[in-house]
Amino acid sequence: MTKPNKGTRQKLNQRTVILLVVILFVGFGAALSRVAFLQVVKGAELSQRAVEQQLHDTEISAKRGTIYDRTGRILAQSASVWRVVMAPAYFKNDQQREFVAKELSSILDLEYSDVLEETKGNTYYVSVKRKIETKERNKIIKLQEKISQKYDELDNVIQLLDDYKRYYPYNELASSVIGFAGDDGQGLAGVEYEYNKYLAGKNGRLVSAQNSYGTDMPFDYEQNVEAENGNNIVMTIDENVQSILEKYMAQNIIDFNVYNRGCAVMMDVNNGEIIAMATVNGFDLNDPYTLTNENAKEKINSITDKKKKQKAYNEAVSEQWRNKAISDTYYPGSVFKIVTSAMALEEGVITVDDTFFCSGAERIGDTEIHCHERNGHGTQTFEQAVINSCNPAFMQIGAKVGAEKFWQYYQAFGFSETTGIDLPGESEDIFFSEDGSMGIVDLAVGSFGQNFSITPIQMVTAVSCVANGGNLIQPHVVKQIQDDKGNVIKNFDSTFKRKVVSSEVSEILNGILERNSEQGGAKNGYVAGYKVAGKTGTSEKKIDMNEDGEEDYIASFVGYAPANDPKYALLIFFDTPVGGSYYGSQVSAPVFSEAMEEILPYLGLETEYTDEELENIDSVADTYVGLTPDEAVSKLEQEGLAAYVKGSGEKIVGQMPETGSMVPKGGTVVLYTDKESAKEKVEVPDFSNMPVYEVNSVASSCGLNISMKGASSTGDSIATQQSLPAGTMVSEGTVITVTFAAQTAIAD
Repeated sequence: MTKPNKGTRQKLNQRTVILLVVILFVGFGAALSRVAFLQVVKGAELSQRAVEQQLHDTEISAKRGTIYDRTGRILAQSASVWRVVMAPAYFKNDQQREFVAKELSSILDLEYSDVLEETKGNTYYVSVKRKIETKERNKIIKLQEKISQKYDELDNVIQLLDDYKRYYPYNELASSVIGFAGDDGQGLAGVEYEYNKYLAGKNGRLVSAQNSYGTDMPFDYEQNVEAENGNNIVMTIDENVQSILEKYMAQNIIDFNVYNRGCAVMMDVNNGEIIAMATVNGFDLNDPYTLTNENAKEKINSITDKKKKQKAYNEAVSEQWRNKAISDTYYPGSVFKIVTSAMALEEGVITVDDTFFCSGAERIGDTEIHCHERNGHGTQTFEQAVINSCNPAFMQIGAKVGAEKFWQYYQAFGFSETTGIDLPGESEDIFFSEDGSMGIVDLAVGSFGQNFSITPIQMVTAVSCVANGGNLIQPHVVKQIQDDKGNVIKNFDSTFKRKVVSSEVSEILNGILERNSEQGGAKNGYVAGYKVAGKTGTSEKKIDMNEDGEEDYIASFVGYAPANDPKYALLIFFDTPVGGSYYGSQVSAPVFSEAMEEILPYLGLETEYTDEELENIDSVADTYVGLTPDEAVSKLEQEGLAAYVKGSGEKIVGQMPETGSMVPKGGTVVLYTDKESAKEKVEVPDFSNMPVYEVNSVASSCGLNISMKGASSTGDSIATQQSLPAGTMVSEGTVITVTFAAQTAIAD
């Protein structure tokens, strides 16, 4: 083999050195470039990752704000509960794990095997159970003491962290308005959802350190970032008014077998505040996922396919959460004649002196549309046309207004847009066409509220506009936002949208609608002691659930008081009454009367009784216990009441009605002179469909008092409801409240 010469070796050495230098340069350059990239470009991100690898944080729930009614009553609040957490890394052996798992599973009603599995983790933080109540908390505290005594090294193995649970003191009251919050504290419906950003507050953090192995450090290394409480909401809703409305609405749904629920909306006509908004039957806010509709539950239980069953359940739950007052549209029917009247008077196409002829039907093109009075109303004034609720007259009025102006006023009254109420889920109207164009038949039926759909909240807002002098005001359910110390953050005042009609037109209609409630189709909505303006409505509808395809109806009534200085408007709405009558005058107007009789005095509106009303007004029973029978009888005669003494004692030991109870004018007070006579009972008769004279006669024969409500002064009135069910056993002298309705008041 030939050896390389010296020159060749030198060249090889030089090449080797150069190659090594290049390799070192490239290698170190790449390394330096990577270091620079990581420090300059990715430095912040990597630092954050390093922190995250060393820290573990747990969210601490903020206390959700309280929801109050307008008087300060609590409608929703967050009460203290607790979260149980465990530090499995403290355990030294299986004996300790099994002991703690057994105790915890027993106290918290959890599966032992699940808890035991949690004890095997290599961490100082495991959430065992959230939202435990005081009873469970006290047991956990005792368990902590028990563990400490048994195992010194497990002193901090179980901890309690503050948490909160949402409570609704009134359960179903205003459920579709208040809404509810989920387990995570987020609002899911109603005001809870709409104002979630104010109510929710800001959650805190429990920051735990981790060691190099990624295991949580003990509780001693934690940092607590305090949560910020949510703001409080003050609603415009009045709990007492809401309760009164829901009481009468719920009873009427039973009495008239209302198929598809009902709703009521009471609004301050001058500032848009919603005093009450009831959708019945609702749901329990403390248990919103449980169905309350028995028919729906039966249908769902009959489904065998799991997916179909779950779908049906989801749909039923969504339906019961639905706020019918703002989410459902309906044909308004004759209550819309208030709006048609307002636009016609404002445009000057009619006057109060104009007359209209009704033969019993009106032919529009090739279509004949009948009046509810098939024999016709003949010639009638404008006021008579309103009181008669005459469809042919209003078709003539609508024709005078014309399609173009009708659409303009329809828009001006706010029907073509949502009202903007501060609640989720408000629906839009459904008009004849998107651009407002109408055929001659559309205009005719539209003039009396048929074949287009609006929401109840749109209707009561428009009627409030007519009542208050022609100002369209945006409705709202929240009055104020406060911080957790009660300081006001924000007030919600009335929002004026536009002037729609003049105060002169408003005044004319207020007077006509007042007379309608005294002598016309709205007389079943009459409220003794108050000037009430009102209008009934009975609109046709088609519903999918009716297999026979027959038409069904919506019975409604809208009114406001006082008619000469309007303050509050109330819309009553029942969807598909299938038991007995379906007319608004029969189904809805009496509810308006009964509710307003309680609500208006409560709201501070002074009564203004006529002489006739004063003669029939109930009085308050005095105290007669302790008097001799002669003294008691003499005192009752002076008060204009009759006396009926029972027993053989020398002193009065009991009375019915009791002290402080209401006694009908000229009623009878039963006086008991011994305890044995006070035990005797009589059976409450069934007064249904009896005229006034018969109710009084039957009640008198049973020794009962009758307090009359509704249209009891009208000759053709019959009893439609009674405060105590037939068959109830009561003491003689008991007062039964009977509601009467005039049978001719069906001009809807």
